[in-house]
Amino acid sequence: MVATEVCPLPAGEQTDQSKKTDQEEAAPAGATLLDKILVLSRTGETAIESLASASHVDQEQLDRRMATTPNEMLFGMPGVVGQADARRVSTSINIRGLQDFGRVAVIVDGARQNFQRSDHGTQSTFYIDPELVKSVDMIRGPVANTYGSGTIGGVVFFDTKDAVDFLKPDETWAASVTGRYESNRKGWTSSASGAYRINENWDVLGNIVYRDYGNYKDGDGDPVNGTGFDVLSGLLKTTIRPTENSELKLGWVGSSDGWDETSGGVPVNDVDLKSNTFTARYNITDEDKSWLDLHINTSYNKTNLDLTSLVPQNRFDPVTGLPVVLPAGSQSTFDVGTTGIDIWNTSRFETSAIAHELTYGGDWVGDNVKTGGAAGGDSFYTPSGKRNVSGAYVQDKLTSDWLEVIAGLRYDNYSLKDDSHDISGDRLSPRVTVGASPFESAGLAGLQFYGTYAEGYRSPSITETLISGNHPAGVSFPFLPNPNLRPETGKTTEFGVNYKQNDIFEAGDALRIKAAYFNNDVDDYIDGVTLSPFAPGSGCPFGPGIPICFQYQNFAKAQINGFELGGVYDAGWGYAGLSASITDGHTVSYKGVEADLATIPSSQVTAQLGLRFLEDKLTVGGEVQYNGKPKGNAVATDYTLVNAFASYQATDDLKVDFRADNLFDVKYANPLNGNTTVAVYEPGITLKLAATMRFGG
Repeated sequence: MVATEVCPLPAGEQTDQSKKTDQEEAAPAGATLLDKILVLSRTGETAIESLASASHVDQEQLDRRMATTPNEMLFGMPGVVGQADARRVSTSINIRGLQDFGRVAVIVDGARQNFQRSDHGTQSTFYIDPELVKSVDMIRGPVANTYGSGTIGGVVFFDTKDAVDFLKPDETWAASVTGRYESNRKGWTSSASGAYRINENWDVLGNIVYRDYGNYKDGDGDPVNGTGFDVLSGLLKTTIRPTENSELKLGWVGSSDGWDETSGGVPVNDVDLKSNTFTARYNITDEDKSWLDLHINTSYNKTNLDLTSLVPQNRFDPVTGLPVVLPAGSQSTFDVGTTGIDIWNTSRFETSAIAHELTYGGDWVGDNVKTGGAAGGDSFYTPSGKRNVSGAYVQDKLTSDWLEVIAGLRYDNYSLKDDSHDISGDRLSPRVTVGASPFESAGLAGLQFYGTYAEGYRSPSITETLISGNHPAGVSFPFLPNPNLRPETGKTTEFGVNYKQNDIFEAGDALRIKAAYFNNDVDDYIDGVTLSPFAPGSGCPFGPGIPICFQYQNFAKAQINGFELGGVYDAGWGYAGLSASITDGHTVSYKGVEADLATIPSSQVTAQLGLRFLEDKLTVGGEVQYNGKPKGNAVATDYTLVNAFASYQATDDLKVDFRADNLFDVKYANPLNGNTTVAVYEPGITLKLAATMRFGG
């Protein structure tokens, strides 16, 4: 796993004073983002310190990316790819070839994002407006299983903005407005933020964002129909500090989105999506953060998607399989509610010469899915039901001189039910990591080796287990439920290297490198299969008009391995970064037959160069990213993207940002969005220009 970022920390920028470590205090002014404390870290680690594949993206880097959709915030992350087929603003995250149905935990301010809708493309999606986000943290692989059940792929945590991000120490209030134009979509973004300090222990923040985007053009200059959208998003957050050692954050994040879904280039459905996330996070410590460092997070996320047909559509009745016409104006509804509770404490103490960070806790997530609509509508194929997943864990991080050992054990339990099924299961999952820093010489003192074995447990989703009925359009064939699905077990072995060194070529410069090789065997991997009614024992009923059947089934395993590398050199006046990831994988049937895994992303190499001028007020730079075709993908091709950016802090209150994406107008498609015959092409050259004004007093 690679915990590496090609994103530097600008000279002079500091982390939250209350979270600084000794390593951070010693870091030079041009320290990299690998020295930033991970928001999701349960033991207060920075990415470069972690014996895991962790990455951090901060506010300045997000501003530079000028992201329109969530997947653009992940650019250049080794082993991490956002899948958004460009026809909608919502995104699915792929980590090391694993995605959908909770394999990757997507968390916004502590709230799990579990919306799911059955479709030909990605199954599990979320939306958070990039303008509301101040940092993104990622941990790859099942070592992330202390952050919730099912995370055999990893976890991505989006932390939204706080009032202290706007308010200067001597200010009572502050506000900012941002306007941005994008050439390709002829799109506009408007954002307004306001923060108020009620007293030194209580502040509030509000933020509203509106985006209005038309259809974009691909690299050949051809319009891609159905890619336009308009979305209104908002954020409210208050932070209360009842005592010097406690903090309570209450927050709401919401969005109202709209777009058209197309078929053959013609709009066929009007989509209206509303999402609301409510969170409450409480932390209390003792004076020295020794025995007490207690966190209590509660959350509720509700996503409602309404699908209205714009034209009559020829469909098949989901029960009888007979042809029906879905009239214009017919609706399908998808309502998914997710409730979560996450409680943990870290106790820090010493025994002899060994320092301990003992973390123990538990979590519960409940999904309540309700779908409905006309016969033949899309909602029938996302079944209603309830699923509860819960777990408890204990983990001890032991540090002694040059040796570090992390040992943990997690217990997972799940239950899934609808009107006629009640299914449950449980398992224990271990994790052992050993890290060594054996060298003391000046050039090698920052070199650390580590090895990890970790397991994770993912229960089947409601859809995988209970989907039924006949395919709605094109050809009628049955979906078969599978209440006998076994949960997946991810078993990952990883070997990694961390290296940090300061003052290499000149005073104040910094070099950070992380690299790793991983192998993940996912036992009882679940995937959709096509069954023949003529095959004995297939379970597909033989009868007129039944050419095939579709069912989610277990495979013996999915075998995924890869190499990830990332690092950055920062000298204050400029920086250079490099990241790379190579992922390969396949499924293995119980008869030993291997098949390509369709969710394997492109191999990537991303290089970044930036220069700072005018006392760091002006930053200019560029990015080059090579994407290699995944094995077995019939429509994917190799492609290279070149981007350029510039940011100018004209005054304390005025900032101007510019970005050019896909500078050479390459026509390309994300291979995760293709199948055997279709490719959805991404935007061609896109110029972005933004200005931000700030006020305060």
